[in-house]
Amino acid sequence: MEGQAPDRLPLGRRLAVWGAGLVLGGISVIVGCRALDVDATTPVPQLLAFLPWLLVPGAAALLCAALLRWRLGVVWAVAVLAVTSWFLQPYDPGGAQASARAGEGREVARITVLTSNVLFGRATSGLVDVVRRERPDLVFVQECDAACLGALRAGLSYPYESAVPSPGSRGSAILSRYPLETAAGIPGRLEMPGGVVTVAGQRVRVQLAHPVPPVPGGVGAWRQELGAVRDWVVRHRASGPLLVAGDFNASQDHAAFRALLDAGLRDAAAVAGQSRTPSWPATVGRPFGTQIDHVLGSGAFVPRGVRFLDLAGTDHRVLVVELGLLGG
Repeated sequence: MEGQAPDRLPLGRRLAVWGAGLVLGGISVIVGCRALDVDATTPVPQLLAFLPWLLVPGAAALLCAALLRWRLGVVWAVAVLAVTSWFLQPYDPGGAQASARAGEGREVARITVLTSNVLFGRATSGLVDVVRRERPDLVFVQECDAACLGALRAGLSYPYESAVPSPGSRGSAILSRYPLETAAGIPGRLEMPGGVVTVAGQRVRVQLAHPVPPVPGGVGAWRQELGAVRDWVVRHRASGPLLVAGDFNASQDHAAFRALLDAGLRDAAAVAGQSRTPSWPATVGRPFGTQIDHVLGSGAFVPRGVRFLDLAGTDHRVLVVELGLLGG
């Protein structure tokens, strides 16, 4: 193909070149949006959630270009693969500052946090078993209606809660072993209750996150609700430790989620080296999927352990995080 114009190639090779070019063009748009820190519009936000898997068609395009001896295509594919690979590293903008604080601070409490989307309440009974086994101090439950909340109350022994058991996928609940004062949550199409817990004498603001998913036609609402979570962080970050957990319907490859981290939070999974462990959809099996369930903490929290657990009846994995709370 060297020295030969594409329009003079045999039809089969010409189609292969165009096919590889289209694949590389599509990946370039998605990776370009990631580099420019924008989520754009459908289908970019949906595909950004699965950014690592763009390496597969990118590698196929590279192989095709190499076999066709299409030098421009080889260079293009190598560039696309290099940039995509660069963005696979964990996003942790507050890492250096948090490490310094951790070196100076004293751990005053160890907190275990669990978050789970129970899919219209269908996985509630299984979640009860998991909570009994894991014994977390704080439990964040999404898609928990009145029947779900009733089952949690009957099967568990958490003395404090902040819950809005709306029907369908809207309901959510926070359960706590620590004294919890109900606080205004974040308005959204899905319920996002909040509260203030007292741990080792410190008042910790806790907030459940469950913005709507970025479905076609709903990207604007998704971006707006993630922005509302970020606004909550900005509003309260000077008041003390913050903890936000739930189903964010966003991964670290979404600009709207990174903006939330930039406001002063750290993703426990990213800190623990598990930023690419998938939490949804659980039905496809690992390593496929993406991580949209998160536990985020302000600088007062140091992640000590992160685990993702399978749960029957839902398309989300359970996330269990152990956090050290610094004081003094």
